[in-house]
Amino acid sequence: MTAAPMSGPGGGTSRTSLERGHAVDPVPGHPEAEDGATDPVSSGPPRETAAARPTGHGHAVAWGRAREVARDVAALPVVDRGLGEALGHALAEPLTALTALPSFDTSAMDGWAVAGPGPWRLRGGDVLAGGRSRPLRPGTAVPIATGARLPAGASAVLRREHGDADAREAMLFDRSTGPGPLAAGRDVRPRGQESQEGEPLLPAGTTVTPAVLGLAAAAGYDRLAVHRRPAVELLILGDELLTAGLPGDGRVRDALGPLLPPWLSGRGADVTGRRLVSDAFGPLFEAVRDSTADVVVTTGSTAAGPVDFLHDALAKLGARLLVDSVAVRPGHPMLFAELPPGADGRPRHLVGLPGNPLAAVAGTVTLAVPLLRRLGGHPDPEPFRAACAAALPGHPRDTRLLPVRRSGQRVAPLPFDGPAMLRGLARADGLVVVPPGGLAAGADVEVLDVPGP
Repeated sequence: MTAAPMSGPGGGTSRTSLERGHAVDPVPGHPEAEDGATDPVSSGPPRETAAARPTGHGHAVAWGRAREVARDVAALPVVDRGLGEALGHALAEPLTALTALPSFDTSAMDGWAVAGPGPWRLRGGDVLAGGRSRPLRPGTAVPIATGARLPAGASAVLRREHGDADAREAMLFDRSTGPGPLAAGRDVRPRGQESQEGEPLLPAGTTVTPAVLGLAAAAGYDRLAVHRRPAVELLILGDELLTAGLPGDGRVRDALGPLLPPWLSGRGADVTGRRLVSDAFGPLFEAVRDSTADVVVTTGSTAAGPVDFLHDALAKLGARLLVDSVAVRPGHPMLFAELPPGADGRPRHLVGLPGNPLAAVAGTVTLAVPLLRRLGGHPDPEPFRAACAAALPGHPRDTRLLPVRRSGQRVAPLPFDGPAMLRGLARADGLVVVPPGGLAAGADVEVLDVPGP
């Protein structure tokens, strides 16, 4: 990957805010298409401390390529976790059965274990789960519970509802309606029915879900080798942000602080911190410099406004800028950088999201999600595709990400899809990837997942 040259505040290779602008033609009917970025023509005098690479439309990375760059990282180291701590991690090696499943012939029903054809003489003493029993001779039966080990010599299990026990004669009769004698192996889970010892159960990279934990426990595991989940610190930038109460008088509520942590956690991150950072170079520089997280996610300050200091902070830190602007709407002034290693030598990355809510979500699915999944050892999911229920408008040159509702194998666009809006996203269960120029009704389209509850 080629890093963009950067310079610190006051560096000799700095560019003007006009050179770093994002001026493109808006989508017809979408006046908000500039993602809320400062208009470089009307932004006032040039900033002498602007970062050293222009990020106008001609330099924007294609959407698909930006995702590839975010994936071009190595998975985090393998760690050993107890079953109670492995949830949400990715398996670092295949899960294989340490024993046959089940490890012995097991009764699948409450009833009687029987030996040979009936009627059977009843033997005393129930066979319970976890217990053992003497072998059965031909023509005899013993009560047995679901999950109990089948006595040696038993050929089948007669269900409780199919048996008729005569206590006086100590005899058991089969009153089921099935034809012929009780078939051998009926209602028995034979040893190894689910898997044999050493058989692969799940591949490496599988996300450890509650069901995976159950399977691992059943297969004999106490601990699992998994990839460490990436630690993420979220920095919310903006002096105009409120954390409580009604917006007004130029102040707005912080929507991304509540929105992003659960989204990132659901995509494999451990969100270790979230804090507001003022619109000043020093606090931003120090927050990024001092973070011990694997990934720093910032919101805002990615464009060329009068208080957009993220490029300057990255330059002073000596970061490698890998993506600076993506050809996508909303969200094009996003960025991805490799930070200097931490004190322990671990690689660190930064994902810079635009400040507008839907634009930040676009940056999350474009850069943050692929990065986090790859760091955590998770493979890329198979793309979900559907047909457009209606025509989807497109940008003349850029990819668009639009909130949609799914209905079977079709998706319909939702209103309120501007970069500063969340109303459409709140109703959405997906984001469609619309190529430049748009799509006609009925066209095939990729749908990105939107986390649910």
